[in-house]
Amino acid sequence: MSIKPVPSDQRSSTPVAQFWIWAGANVAPINWVLGTIGIELGLSFLQTMAVIVIGNLLGATLFGLFCMMGHRTGVNQLVLSRLAFGRRGAYLVCAGQLLMSMAWVGVNTWVVLDFAVAALDRMGVQAGPWMPYAIAAVIMLIQIGLAVKGFRAIQVFERWTMPVVLLVMAAMTVLALTREEFQPMATHGTGPGGIVAMSQLMTAIGIGWSITWLVYASDYTRFVPATVPPKKVFTSTALGMFLPTVWLSGLGAALASSGSATDPAQLVITAFGAMSLPVLLLVLHGPIAANIVVMYSASLAALSMDLRTARWKIPVATGVIASAVLVWFLNAQNVGESFKQWLISLVFWMSPWAGICLVDFFILRRGRIAVDDCYEPASTSRLGAISKRGMLALAAGLVAAWSFQVGAVSALTGPLSRSTGGLDLSWLTGMLVGGGVYWLLARKTVAPSIATTPVNLGVTPVPEGHR
Repeated sequence: MSIKPVPSDQRSSTPVAQFWIWAGANVAPINWVLGTIGIELGLSFLQTMAVIVIGNLLGATLFGLFCMMGHRTGVNQLVLSRLAFGRRGAYLVCAGQLLMSMAWVGVNTWVVLDFAVAALDRMGVQAGPWMPYAIAAVIMLIQIGLAVKGFRAIQVFERWTMPVVLLVMAAMTVLALTREEFQPMATHGTGPGGIVAMSQLMTAIGIGWSITWLVYASDYTRFVPATVPPKKVFTSTALGMFLPTVWLSGLGAALASSGSATDPAQLVITAFGAMSLPVLLLVLHGPIAANIVVMYSASLAALSMDLRTARWKIPVATGVIASAVLVWFLNAQNVGESFKQWLISLVFWMSPWAGICLVDFFILRRGRIAVDDCYEPASTSRLGAISKRGMLALAAGLVAAWSFQVGAVSALTGPLSRSTGGLDLSWLTGMLVGGGVYWLLARKTVAPSIATTPVNLGVTPVPEGHR
């Protein structure tokens, strides 16, 4: 495992393989939870689906653009963040991504335990209080092993398991949409309703869901040959994000729209009791497929912080910390609400970071960078040790995101959100302000580089005006 640019002779992934990686990561029971949130907020199935589809169209577009960065340069996402934040300034983003990845592993595993226990119970297997921990331990060991193996193992796992998973999903979808209890026009719950509820849903699971994946995007597309047309990379990765997310979220919303309780595990097992074994297989596949992607990128985040450690230690450390997070989440009282707040907290800091990176790479540099600049020591880096313009833009974006954010407690809810009755536009304000401020500060000093090759490992001279 390395954060050096991937040489041409080692870039053997394909657009199809990229699709399966991202589809596999998103075909997970956690997306059933996403779909129930809209129903809990008081929206109908059709309203929920409108937000999910529109939000994920926007989010998948952003994701595809970030994937193109890795394909064009052969460099992982957090090393590319050095362009906007400086050689050491990017450590802040790396640390956030590393901690987030460790927590994600625990969250993904936590969500699946209720499903697995409920499925086993339906199959006649009596689950004692130890069962969730035993299932979690097995899942954790499998995904740590795959993450240690690296990109190739992840690619093979997704390619061979995903076709079977899709067949199970198709059967579940037909059963869900033909249930007598399915009420696409009914509204439920006691949430805020209307535009306010739809804005909160958009932040949590519309565009917000895709935003949480942006820090991982280039880590995998850097293995796609530079000769592959960028449009194919964009399409395959965007569809890999969009299709399973909308599909499973819609399935969760359809089940929750029956008017009964919105606990995801009970909804699924009640609806698909006759398919308990296939559902159990899908449930167990989900966190493994998502977490091996996350754990691999966690290792890259540690290396991007210049931490010198054996590559196997980071996945193991991630598993240990994720287990602690898992135990904490097991005490959550409301699965949907807890997960919504978790996503909102991620969107808060990732939306301004995303806006800054997009402006830096596509608008100011026009996709043409001197790759070697990202790897120079901080003392001699042409990017600088810490980019003040990047840090100021990030700070401005964070303030803007907080001002329109709905938090779990009053102190975390911004003044603009409070004054509008709970409207949540944190993803939009954070991205626009962060990217806009960065453009204002950097437009006269950041420009495209003459060096465009993604595999040039030598020192490339850069004209003075382009540094």
